Amino acid sequence: MSTASSPSALEGAPAPAAPRWPGLALVVIVGVELMLMLDMTIMNIALPDIREGLGFTPTGLAWVVNAFALAFGGLLLLGGRAGDILGRRKVFTVGVLIFTAASLIGGLAVSAEMLVAARALQGVGAALAGPSTLALLMTHFEEGPPRNRALAVYSTVTGSAMALGLLAGGVITFLASWRWVLLVNVPIGIAVVALVPLALREAERNEGRFDIAGALASTAGLTALVYGFLRAAEGAWGDPVTLACFAGGVVLLGLFVLNEGRASQPIMPLRLFAERSRAAGLLNMLLVPATLFAMFFFLVQYLQEVLEQSPIIAGLSFLPMAVAVFGGAQIVLKLVPKTGPKPIAATGVALISAAALWLTVLSPDGGYLTGVLGPMVMFGIGVGFSVVPLNMIIVSGVPAEDSGAASGLLQALQQIGGALGLAVLVAVFGAASRGAEAAGEGAAAVMTEGISGAFMVGSVFTFVALVATLIGIDAAKTKAAAVGGGG
Repeated sequence: MSTASSPSALEGAPAPAAPRWPGLALVVIVGVELMLMLDMTIMNIALPDIREGLGFTPTGLAWVVNAFALAFGGLLLLGGRAGDILGRRKVFTVGVLIFTAASLIGGLAVSAEMLVAARALQGVGAALAGPSTLALLMTHFEEGPPRNRALAVYSTVTGSAMALGLLAGGVITFLASWRWVLLVNVPIGIAVVALVPLALREAERNEGRFDIAGALASTAGLTALVYGFLRAAEGAWGDPVTLACFAGGVVLLGLFVLNEGRASQPIMPLRLFAERSRAAGLLNMLLVPATLFAMFFFLVQYLQEVLEQSPIIAGLSFLPMAVAVFGGAQIVLKLVPKTGPKPIAATGVALISAAALWLTVLSPDGGYLTGVLGPMVMFGIGVGFSVVPLNMIIVSGVPAEDSGAASGLLQALQQIGGALGLAVLVAVFGAASRGAEAAGEGAAAVMTEGISGAFMVGSVFTFVALVATLIGIDAAKTKAAAVGGGG
């Protein structure tokens, strides 16, 4: 498969007609992507209040994040194929409606179980709407500078949304309550649905059938693994239920891969992994979020429970990271035509890995300026440098009939990597903090010891991603794609 086309090209796709109002189309597409990505972290800042209000256990609190991430990541592949078959605008609209309704239910939750169920339903809506955002962008902006500019805006929003989610969550929690972190999605979702008929046109549908078996096997397998790691985080590594979850998860994911190789229309076409550079980029999308999700999850609790910051101050503490992401992405747009995406992506992943290592030296008597700000800014620059070029590498040369599946796969790996990575690192956190507790350490020292252990393992994830970038991505071909797409 050639990679000498535009970085955002869809091989064999007819040039799309310009949208009637391109600015409005981009606002609707990117607005929904921003809303979905914000919900990956916007709840994190409110976790201490949610734990107190609804009675979560410290490790059980991870389900507020993972219920959304698992449903989102597990069903994204099916959502991408649904858009290809049923129509991307239609599936996009239905997904936004489900997400909006689930946000209302979550905002009114009266129990931990109700909130987790609402977060899972949010993930279902996001899995339907999410893949169509990138696919609609491809069909509304023609190859070359218009599509590359739109892709750059999309990638920048994706990269900075998680940090902005923490900022928004802090402000909303401080001014109102954690419930409004969810309820704020309701008017936004209604506005988006009203604008869709004006802003977006329906793309040509592809005939096909749904790979239900693949969707069920992947979602059930991932859920089993995450549940197993979260049980292990509470010290139940040898528990029969934990072991059964690990075994069942591995078997189900193995069956999923076998099914995808045999299915006539798989939700995850294995041919998308055939091109070496794309495969390396996809591996990055699995491993890097594994550390990023944990960074947000643990730092929020460190800032509020160890440094005793208020929710709004904790949210504002992530503002430098959001600025760093945006600034890094702007630099990338100028460098890619000169250097190609590989060296920039490698630099970004290396910075993320270094930032994770830096966070292993957090201390209970540390401060924000001396212990947190530096690695947070480094994380931001790393994300800004890595997200845009990796997106370019992954979507380059994808056949038109696979555009929804490719978009779903890219986003699914982000969510799956984040959910599994967080579950693994929560388990590491649990083991390390129990050791500190047994040694008679205070509460702040116990939390800090657990966080340090988690970030040590997280740095291993990102180091493996860096190796994949350096070895797997073909610098010459990916540079040709970037320069060719630049028109």
